[in-house]
Parts: sequence; structure tokens; C-alpha cells
Amino acid sequence: MSSPPLDLYGRPRADRFMRALTAFGDTYIPFSTRPRRRRTPAARTTPPLNLVVAARRVEAEGVVSLRLAAPDGARLPAWQPGAHLDLQLPSGRRRQYSLCGDPADRTAYRIAVRRIETGGGGSIEVHDALAEGTRLTVKGPRNAFPFAAEPRVLLIAGGIGITPLLPMAREAARLGLDWRLVHTGRSRATLPFTDELRQLRGPVEILADDEHGIPDASDLLSRAPAGTAVYACGPGPMLDGIRAAFDDSPAAGLHFERFAAAPIRDGRPFELQLARSGRTLTVPADRSALDVLSEAVPAAAYSCRQGFCGVCRQRVLAGPVEHRDRRLTDAERTAGEMLVCVSRAPEGERLVLDL
Repeated sequence: MSSPPLDLYGRPRADRFMRALTAFGDTYIPFSTRPRRRRTPAARTTPPLNLVVAARRVEAEGVVSLRLAAPDGARLPAWQPGAHLDLQLPSGRRRQYSLCGDPADRTAYRIAVRRIETGGGGSIEVHDALAEGTRLTVKGPRNAFPFAAEPRVLLIAGGIGITPLLPMAREAARLGLDWRLVHTGRSRATLPFTDELRQLRGPVEILADDEHGIPDASDLLSRAPAGTAVYACGPGPMLDGIRAAFDDSPAAGLHFERFAAAPIRDGRPFELQLARSGRTLTVPADRSALDVLSEAVPAAAYSCRQGFCGVCRQRVLAGPVEHRDRRLTDAERTAGEMLVCVSRAPEGERLVLDL
């Protein structure tokens, strides 16, 4: 590079413009090209909704539907097929129920609940205690079973498992997808929403066990042409059968949601110690920490029993945790949080809970 020209007195001089430009580049270019930390938006907490049971209807033997609305008639938050609500029942129990109404109807939410005498008491409370006019605190809607609206769709519902799939069928019909739905159950009298299903513009099959026999998973999946996405919701044995037979089917993808706890896989016995009482509980290989904890502490909160809602969260003061949930962040796990419905400890270890 040549030297800058001399000034009037024969002295070397710097080009002021170039000096200013160089200074600007030395300062601005590194600043503008340095890696920038992406600012993560703060998680938004949706406040609970205070709703009222606006209508109650018997949909089938042992099944009632509830229409939940704002007391002042305000529009409710939007939702998509597959979403559910977290209900806090008058007893303090918290339970999750799929939305089975029309997402376009922002005036109310609809849920349907089958009475289960041998369950945890939530369904019995819904049937016996939630009359029209009852006020409820509700969280959501939240969606852990989203409908992707693939071009070809097979919907398989077992009993009350029709609740998340009914809005999916409506959406598939609205979008003009290549879809079909199969609804199975013990008898036609126990299957809810059969009239609504018949009104849909698409192939709907209703298979009652007392008429057609208990369906085989491979036979159900044979209704899926190559490339079909399968959405299934129902009892655990039905879902286990579908999962086992899926690889031999022509279907391309499987989405499913359980309404009961998943079977424990690779479980090992371990212990829970309740720090405040000093009580020690043994968790067998075939039971969850939540099962054992609920017997000792009946007020222990839970909902989904599948590791995604977070209601059963407990703080672990000591001991190694095998995290099996789909909810907690790495930071929450490091801080000692645990979802006792699915997570465990290694064999023979002891977890000390802040209880």
C-alpha cells in the first residue's frame, strides 16, 4: 500500500476520511457480526378459568357429557383437536379430560366422562357431584395429542377414547382428507356420540364386541392404506395391540393417547422416604412411585399418570432419579423435581421426598 500524500509543508499526512472509516469498521463490524444470544421468550402462564357446568347430558350407558361455559358468557380460549382440560374437582382432585366438542364453538367446552367404579374416584365425582350450575376451576386447553392432518388418516377409538378423535374426524371432513374412523366397544349402548359420528361426511365403522367380537389389532390396521397416519385412543390392551402390530401394517405413522397409566417397563424395586414423617415406602418393580405414594398420602395430587401434565410433581431431596417423563426441563430435573407417576430410581436405591 502506498504512503498517504504529503501535506503543504511536506509532512506525511493521514487521510482523515479513511481514518474515520477504519475506526468505524474496527468498531461496528465486530459488533454487527458477533454471535448473538437468541433471547428466549419468557414462558407465558395461562391463568386458570372459572367455568360453570352449563349443561349435562347422558351420552351412553355410564357416560355423561358436560358443557362448560364462562358464567358471564365470555368467549373461551381457542383449542385444536386432541386438546384436553385440567379440571379441579370440588374434592380437590385434579383430572384431565379431552375436549370433544367443536373447536369453532368458543362459547363453551364439552367433555365426556365414563364412570369407573374401580378408578381413583374422579369419574365418580364427575357423575355424582357435578350438576348443572356447579362452578369449576379449569386449566388449559393444552394439547399433548395434536392432529397433524396428514392426507390419509385412520382414527381408531376404543370406548370413551372417541373423545379426542371426534374433533379430529370433524377436522378431517372439513379439510377433505382421505379419512376413516373405527369406534369399538363392549356394546352399542355403551358407545357415546354414535349419532354425531353418523352425521359426519365420511366412512365411520362402529364395531360392538357383542355383535362382531373383540377386534384384532392387525384387522383394525388393515383399514389403513399405505402411507396412512393412524391416531388411536382407548384402553391400554387395545393400544398395546396396535403398537405391536403396527410395524407389519402398511401405515406410515402412529399417534396415540392413553386414558390410563401405561404399563411399567424395565421396572426395578426401590424405596421412597418421606422426609417430614420419616416413613419409608417400598416401590415394587411392577408399580409406580405414585401408586405407592397415593396409598400412604391420599391427598397426593396427580392427573394424567403418563408423565406429561406435571400435576404429580414432587421435590427430591436425595437419591438418583431415572427420569421417564416428557414434561420437566433439564433445569427442573437438576433442581430436584420429579414426576412420580412414571419416573423411578435405580434398583435398590432410595429417593427422599420433601413430604
